Formats: sequence, C-alpha cells, structure tokens
Amino acid sequence: MPRTKKKNSRGGQHGHVQPFSDEDASIETLSHCSSFSDITSVADDGGEANEDSAQEDFQYKLKGFIDSTVDKSAKTRQGALDGLKTAMATRILYEFISERRMTITDSIERCLKKGKGDEQRAAASLACLLCIQLGSGIESEEVFKTLKPIFKNILADGSANIQARQADVHATMECFENLFTRSYARADGTCPSVNPQTSALHTNALLSWALLLTICTANQLRDILRKHLPKLPRLLESEDVNMRIAAGETIALLFELARDMDADFEFDGWDELCDKLNALATDCNKHRAKTDKRKQRSVFRDVLKAVEEGDFQTETIRFGTERMTIDSWVRKRTYDAFREFVGSGMNYHLQGNEFIRDVFELGPPMLVDSATMKAMKISRFERHLHNSAAFKARTKARSKFRDKRVDVGEF
Repeated sequence: MPRTKKKNSRGGQHGHVQPFSDEDASIETLSHCSSFSDITSVADDGGEANEDSAQEDFQYKLKGFIDSTVDKSAKTRQGALDGLKTAMATRILYEFISERRMTITDSIERCLKKGKGDEQRAAASLACLLCIQLGSGIESEEVFKTLKPIFKNILADGSANIQARQADVHATMECFENLFTRSYARADGTCPSVNPQTSALHTNALLSWALLLTICTANQLRDILRKHLPKLPRLLESEDVNMRIAAGETIALLFELARDMDADFEFDGWDELCDKLNALATDCNKHRAKTDKRKQRSVFRDVLKAVEEGDFQTETIRFGTERMTIDSWVRKRTYDAFREFVGSGMNYHLQGNEFIRDVFELGPPMLVDSATMKAMKISRFERHLHNSAAFKARTKARSKFRDKRVDVGEF
C-alpha cells in the first residue's frame, strides 16, 4: 500500500508506537555517519537509493513519535518521548526538527503539565536534547523561554513527583541553590536526613549549578566564592557518595576559576579543607561499599591535587579522525553535562553537531572520504598491542597514587 494511504490520525496507527531499540539506534547512527564518507562510492554500489529510502522511513517513524506524544495512553506517550530522545541523541536532525520545533515544544509542554513521574522526566530530557539539536540561536532560546516557567513550577512544587523534579533541574537555572544547600551539614556537624531520591535531586542541582559557574562573570564569581566556598565543604560530610563527589568536583572547579581571576587566590579554610579532601582520598571506612570507596578515592586524589597544586589530570577524547583534550575542570564539567544527555552518541555529536563543536572550539565538522577512513584503520593485532601498552602505562601511573596498605586493610 502506498505510504500516502497510511493513517496518520492521533492515536490511530501510531497509537502503540515503540521507542527505538539499541539496534535501531546503532543502525541509524552508522547510516548517518556514512554521510561523512565519499558519496560517489556509495552511488557506485547502488546504495544511494537505499539510503534515501532508509532516510524516508526514519523520518516517517519520527513523525509517528511526534503524533503519539498527544495520545491518550500514558504508555504510548512515554514510548514516543523515549523514541524521540534516542533519535536526537544518536543523529543530527536540525532541518527536520526546526520545521517542527513548535509542535515538539507544545508536546513537551503538554507532557510536563499533564504527565506524571517518568513521563515528565522523559519530557524534560527531551527538552534539553531539543536545545542541543537547535544550537545556540534564537530557536533554542524560544524553547527555553516557553518551558522555563513550567520547569520552575515543578521544581518549586514540593508535592510534585521527585523523579520529575530531579530531571527538571537540568533545564531550570535559578533555584539550584535553594535545593543543594538543604544538604549542607549543620553547624554541629550532623547531616540532615534525606531519602536517596531527594539526595539525587540535590546532587543534580549542585552539578547544574556548577555548570553555570563556567559562564559567570568575574563579579558574579567573586560573590559566589565569598558566599558558597566556605559552606560547600559541608557537603563532603554527606552519606551519599555521589553528593560527596559532586561537591569535591565543584570545589575544584571554584578553585580553578578563582585562580584564573587571581593567581594568588587564598582561602581561609584551606588547611582544614585539604585535611578533609585527603581523608576522602584515602577513605577506608568499613561501613561504606568497596565500589563507593574506590570511586571516591580516585576522584578525590584529583580534587586534592587541584586544590593544593592547581593541577588537573588531562584526558584525551578521540572521535573519528579528531581528538579533543579535557584539560580543565571547566571543560570537564561541560563535557560531562552534554554526555549525560546524548550518552553513547557523544562522539558522534562531537563529529557533526555544530553547536557542540562550537562549545568546545573544534571548528566546523570535518569531511573525511572513505579512502582516508580505510587507511586510518588498524588491524586487530595492532589494536591489541596498543591497548596492552596503554593498560600497562595506566597501571604504572595509578600505582604511584595507590595506598597499598589501605587496600590490604579492606580484606
């Protein structure tokens, strides 16, 4: 039956649409990545017609997801939101999305207002991905202005579903301090009692607040340093390992920003802070899980070096034929924020998403032909040798910082 005769009514044929599977996402990503290769070689193999057909089917599927976001069934709406999220995370869809920006924004607004729990969380995440796709222009600004009041209402509503509030902190920028400061340890050293979900909300609020620090002016940073740096170490007493790690990374970020403004920056509670960080970097409390302690020690060794020496453990991200260096806490916080939303599609977005490339100053996307890509590939044996050498080097580097006495004491 021709495609034009298919029903496209709301709640009709798309009423039980299913989100993308991991296989769908990988196939679509690989298909789209082929646009970076030599088009003529594809045409010679007769693959151009197949690619056009796959593109048409893909867009038809996306239209079905968009229609299904207004379905009466909450399960169908949830599936449609998840499908759109996966598509936006694994492909660059600027033209398709810009033509339907208002429709998608209205659907997100409706799901945020009338949905509950997981549906609101999925809608909030989709809003962030929509802005990433649209870039830094007027279109994403209009989306943000439309949805901002709704996000603020949900965030401030203590009776709202905790999962929805946790997701909305990524799109609301003004209420973060009122959230994570509730996890500050009291003056007598005791920690407030919060459930795991609320603690996760406060942690995400702190991380989102830290992301905003990267674009603050010098005057704003001075006020923040004066107001929050003496209090942030209280979060290091939290029972939640994720909150402790987020607090440590935020403190390291603040020190980096402060030293960028003033190389001779001094902090009155520096000695006490370093003692706390050192204790967390060598933590061996038996009541904490081994995985939590291992993760915590690894992070706080880097945080301690950042506070004491202003040092950062450089990391290199490789994507396609390019490489990007994460050489500061500012860059790390920005990278982690994007990666949280696009997930496994991060390297793909680094290759082709102009907005993300502009944020990391990577320049316009590079076009690489198939011959170059083939020449760059290495054999499985060569890749094995490279990985083995990297593993040995990493083991030697980590052994310098590992406290063997503490590790033995855990068993």
